Amino acid sequence: MKSCHIVVMAAVVTAASICGFGGLGATPAASAAEPRMSFQDDVLPVFLGRCVSCHSAPNGEGYQASGLDLTSYQGVMAGTKFGPMVIPGDPESSNLMRLLDWRTSAALRMPHNKKQLSSCDRTAIRDWIRQGAKDN
Repeated sequence: MKSCHIVVMAAVVTAASICGFGGLGATPAASAAEPRMSFQDDVLPVFLGRCVSCHSAPNGEGYQASGLDLTSYQGVMAGTKFGPMVIPGDPESSNLMRLLDWRTSAALRMPHNKKQLSSCDRTAIRDWIRQGAKDN
């Protein structure tokens, strides 16, 4: 996945800038374009690896409880029986990120009773939402 490498590279670039190795006074991080996140390549693999054991229609426990199917773009964008999970362009207001970032009660944190998704995986999903949550 692209995002994990980007996070590490951004940290190196930021450290280089802070330490005075940025070169010619330019800020390397500011000149680098944010890579386009792909639902198919960057987001769906996270869902398939960590989420679909519960959030797949029709028999997944998470699907039965909420109606959220994370096996496809259409399922993600359909949201839950309680409302939308993704607000394209606004990851911080998206319920999906609230659950994945553990900004909810312990009973609602995702994945339930398991280790939190890595910061790289959450960043990939966050960036995809920020970029418009496109089916790409």
